[in-house]
Amino acid sequence: MNFKTLLFQIENGIAIITINRPEKLNALNKDVFTDMDNAMDEVAGNKEIKSVIITGAGVKAFVAGADILEFSGLDKDQAIALAKRGQGVFFKIENSSKPVVAAVNGYALGGGCELAMACHFRLCSNDAKFGQPEVNLGLIPGYGGTQRLTQLVGKGKSMELQMTAKIADAQEALQWGLVNYITTAEDLLPKTKEILQAIQTKAPIAIAKIIECVNVAVTGKEDGFEKEIACFAECFITDDMKEGTAAFVEKRKAVFTGR
Repeated sequence: MNFKTLLFQIENGIAIITINRPEKLNALNKDVFTDMDNAMDEVAGNKEIKSVIITGAGVKAFVAGADILEFSGLDKDQAIALAKRGQGVFFKIENSSKPVVAAVNGYALGGGCELAMACHFRLCSNDAKFGQPEVNLGLIPGYGGTQRLTQLVGKGKSMELQMTAKIADAQEALQWGLVNYITTAEDLLPKTKEILQAIQTKAPIAIAKIIECVNVAVTGKEDGFEKEIACFAECFITDDMKEGTAAFVEKRKAVFTGR
């Protein structure tokens, strides 16, 4: 596929989506949202793709925020449409049945932090910076940041970070549970690929059900325990469950097919 603002490559079953606006610190604009929307459709429909990495081009930024020039002159209805568009794309990432991991290099601020938080989990380089500084512009996060930051770091810390516009460094992000690992800039993509390659050896349907259940746990939109029962039972009618249990009994490595 051809994209205006993204680089898209597939390597050993991993789709690597790179936001490619380094001269603008990879700031999110309408074209990025359109490309990301289409990229996630490709991820969903392409059987070769088993998992996804989202990262940013260059050494300075994952995504340094939204393109503020696009905010100028918007009225209330246009702002609603803008937020709905961003949230819609980020929900597509969050609800992907294939694992989506953010490899955060440099700044992840505003919409960039929101994009990273929409991924299933995050790794970052040791020079990464995270924050929701929208209050400095007389705004609040609009692409899900008020909700996902609270889910990840808790109410008190989320309130503090958003109200003070504090920029957190990599160690603070790790301490608060915002990221899973810190690496050097050079090791960021290799480490992320290593984790996803391990995940890709597991049963794809079970992985998708884990994503589904955990998302319910953090949103509270459904009874999570009932959801778990339903997903648990659905796994029992898959070929992968039969293969996994047979491999365990036979003391061999399971070969999963996603059926």
